[in-house]
Amino acid sequence: MNTEEIIKSLKLTAKLMELHNENPFKVKSISNAVFKLDKVGVDLASASLDELEQIDGIGKGIAHKIHELQTTNELKELNQLMGITPVGVIDMLTIKGLGPKKVGQLWHELNIESTGELLYACHENRLVALKGFGAKTQEAVKKAIEFKQANAGKFHYASVEQYAIELVDLLKKKNKTELVSLTGAIRRKCEVLEQIDIVVGSESKIELPVVKDAPAISVNLITCSPDDFYSTLFKTTATPEHVNGTGFQFVSKAESEEKIYDSLGLQYIEPELREGKDEVELARKNKIPGLIKVNDLKGILHNHSTYSDGLNTLKEMAVYCKELGYEYLGICDHSQTAVYAGGLKPERVREQHTEIEALNKELAPFKIFKGIESDILNDGSLDYKEDILKTFDFVVASIHQNFKMDIDKATSRLIRAIENPYTTILGHPTGRLLLYRAGYPVDHKKIIDACAANNVVMELNSHPYRLDIDWRWIRYCLEKGVKISINPDAHEKQGYHDMYYGVCIARKGMLTKEMCFNTLTREEIIKHFNTKNPKS
Repeated sequence: MNTEEIIKSLKLTAKLMELHNENPFKVKSISNAVFKLDKVGVDLASASLDELEQIDGIGKGIAHKIHELQTTNELKELNQLMGITPVGVIDMLTIKGLGPKKVGQLWHELNIESTGELLYACHENRLVALKGFGAKTQEAVKKAIEFKQANAGKFHYASVEQYAIELVDLLKKKNKTELVSLTGAIRRKCEVLEQIDIVVGSESKIELPVVKDAPAISVNLITCSPDDFYSTLFKTTATPEHVNGTGFQFVSKAESEEKIYDSLGLQYIEPELREGKDEVELARKNKIPGLIKVNDLKGILHNHSTYSDGLNTLKEMAVYCKELGYEYLGICDHSQTAVYAGGLKPERVREQHTEIEALNKELAPFKIFKGIESDILNDGSLDYKEDILKTFDFVVASIHQNFKMDIDKATSRLIRAIENPYTTILGHPTGRLLLYRAGYPVDHKKIIDACAANNVVMELNSHPYRLDIDWRWIRYCLEKGVKISINPDAHEKQGYHDMYYGVCIARKGMLTKEMCFNTLTREEIIKHFNTKNPKS
């Protein structure tokens, strides 16, 4: 079992124990341990029993459970719980908004034993009169089931990329050829994938290599003769709309994709852009700009530390950021309303600022900027009074609570926050979690127009589950002169590496180095913050 599978098994154990009304202290112990393990970054598959017992918050009992999963690939306690629970009831535990207690109610009081039965019960309004549910909860459950069904068999790009790369490397070695490439949606770096497509140019019979602990995603192997490799790669990478728009006719012995585009009278179009939007028209006019690259980024903004809900201390976050070669770090712990995330009260803000000032002297010329991720409250206001807001170098304004809004409410709430003179960056503007939560509806044009009018930067949250703002709206941002800040929203230092996924998606939106906020140098960022944020 790998780390992810071990954590998943422990999570399910805790849920089933709660479902069956077992000792609540034991349930809480496992749940708290899972929360820690999700953040700690330890390879649970290879850690020794002694190492497991040394992890903060993990007792001997849970360490032994992990060891049992390591050595036997199962947990006897979990097997017993699953043995007395219908498979459909276990599946119901995966529905957003339904905890074990509510699932237990549905099972025992309404005799519902599957997700399908539950959806049918929602259509019959059977949840409305159930204690603790009601019409709004029923509608939320119904939408969650429909969303889950719509996304079945889909995977985040980040969760399968390394597996796909490994397959390509193995196919090259096994078949002694360089004519192997990812193609299709994964080569376009789409945020959500249904399969991995690989093209191989070879006259020999090709078999898919076996990879240990491979994800469940299906792999589509496309074979062709070596002469047809680049034409096949060209045709299979892009959407049909892109291919048709180029006027491409399949030709054998093409030497490269660059030469194919050249023969069509087109500027070369990077794989990420081949979506069938207006990229072909722009290529005809030689107007596709140079796309942003990872090494263009000068700093990392929007990150969390142990001051709120991060795993690493402020100093650890800063030192690692500097080691990666960046010029600056923006620390943006949660604001006071986010009690669930250890949001900072004013006195805690002052304490953090004192530490930042000391670290800036120690780590100079590296710079830590005093930021905050301020909750956007229900009325659109920010989370502190002006005397606290003006102490920050910059403010990332985000919605974290009260998601149940129609488009007018969500849009007006965001616009009021954007109009606040202390707002520097609008954080993850729709609140979506890919494959898990659709996010609240917003009028993107109005939001982006408001950012343009108020000199507010738009965040592209690069966590693979968010990738929010959606890349399809980046072009409109650029048209309106709204810069994009690629932010990892890192809650541990390893989270910095999610910047890569943000850059992948930014390229799909045709983002340039010039229009990315955190390609600015340390001095340029300081000048912007001093100009933007009122201090008196």
